[in-house]
Amino acid sequence: MIRILANDGIDPIGKQMLEDAGFEVDTNNIPQDELPEKLKAYDAITVRSATKVRKALIDATPNLKLIGRGGVGVDNIDVEYAKEKGIGVYNTPASSSLSVAELVFAQLFGGVRFLADSNRKMPVEGNTKFNDLKKAYAKGVELRGKTLGIVGFGRIGREVAKIAIGVGMDVLAYDLYPFNPELALVLGGGTVVNVTIESASLEKIIKTADFITLHTPFVDKALIGAEELAQMKKGVGLVNISRGGLIDELALIEALDSGKVSFAALDVFDNEPTPREEILKHPKISLTPHIGAATNEAQERIGVELASLIIEHFNK
Repeated sequence: MIRILANDGIDPIGKQMLEDAGFEVDTNNIPQDELPEKLKAYDAITVRSATKVRKALIDATPNLKLIGRGGVGVDNIDVEYAKEKGIGVYNTPASSSLSVAELVFAQLFGGVRFLADSNRKMPVEGNTKFNDLKKAYAKGVELRGKTLGIVGFGRIGREVAKIAIGVGMDVLAYDLYPFNPELALVLGGGTVVNVTIESASLEKIIKTADFITLHTPFVDKALIGAEELAQMKKGVGLVNISRGGLIDELALIEALDSGKVSFAALDVFDNEPTPREEILKHPKISLTPHIGAATNEAQERIGVELASLIIEHFNK
């Protein structure tokens, strides 16, 4: 019987699919330092972002035949090396796109109305400084009519654009690779409206967008650093629900303190799972603990897609 270690968990429906297909699924988490020894007892491993499957672990587990990633990015897996060793590597790029896109807009709506800081201060000062807080948070803005720059126009970026259009925003999209600018919006009653997104350079987005959201893979250095921040419009809002390290966090703090950036929303951080204290305590940063894909619906879709890929792999 093929044994699968779902080290970062798997949705119950996906687990049931695998068991019905004759696989044994273990959802007990094995700490990273114990995996080189204990993973030898399994034929496959599924992970999310917590567990790392690097060259050393692959070399230590010669029985490993498959690595599954429940999510989009595979930065925590040495993909090419695994494939060289004949190990199948699969991810689920389509399943969580909508969930991530909705969190982007939760953060945008919260950012323009100061919700993160208001929710911090109201429990502490609401009964003594109510009017002061009311004045402090009285200069919100609307998203309608503003320009959203989407950096990375894959599945997630496209879902973000659909919501932005529904909100009434203008959209600029950038990607390293050519992309189809056509989007099909499905409205109530099944009505489909086709729209065309404006393709823009990264430079144009940095210089002209009112809000910028990042949806790119990890890069060797920060995509948004001090130089890029200096070129942005005063009062820009930034959202990173993609990869830690895409924004230079220290440069971001300086830009927030100077007023260049009005707010930032971060779901990912340089040194997860221990983000720097200056980021965690900054009044202009809205924080979530890497939950972009963490909705019940997305996890069910991820589990089903991952289970289907595993079953297909071993039935070849």
